[in-house]
Amino acid sequence: MATKDAALHALIEPVVTAMGFELWGIDYLSQGKHSRLVIYIDRETGVNVEDCADISRQVSALLDVEDPIRGEYRLEVSSPGMDRPLFTLDQFDRYRGHEVALKLRAPFEGRRKFQGLLAGVEGDEVLLQLDGEEYCFPIDGIDTARVVPRFED
Repeated sequence: MATKDAALHALIEPVVTAMGFELWGIDYLSQGKHSRLVIYIDRETGVNVEDCADISRQVSALLDVEDPIRGEYRLEVSSPGMDRPLFTLDQFDRYRGHEVALKLRAPFEGRRKFQGLLAGVEGDEVLLQLDGEEYCFPIDGIDTARVVPRFED
């Protein structure tokens, strides 16, 4: 987790938890005047639009007071959805046996994108089975990871 994301996570998590949700993760995309702060929330019973609006109001008030982000940005609160992003080793472990798509920060064997069966975690590495082989990727080397949804016929 990047330093900025870790600091935002530490600031926002108590608010989200107090409201009965899990802070699934944070994406801060710095793009000048078009920067976005996306907060993913989850809970066993699901997340609806009103939940996102409630969290947005509370977090927005907190961010207005604490002012951890310089400049303008748009705040978005969302459920992780079926193609949920994975941020932590615990989340990777929870989705063992699912297909995931990874994008690495730096190329490995000439490529940055991999998609395969999530075999689990070992230490600080994510294990991915692909084309009959198992790959180990350090979590710090993973730029983005998402569960690939399966739809039954």
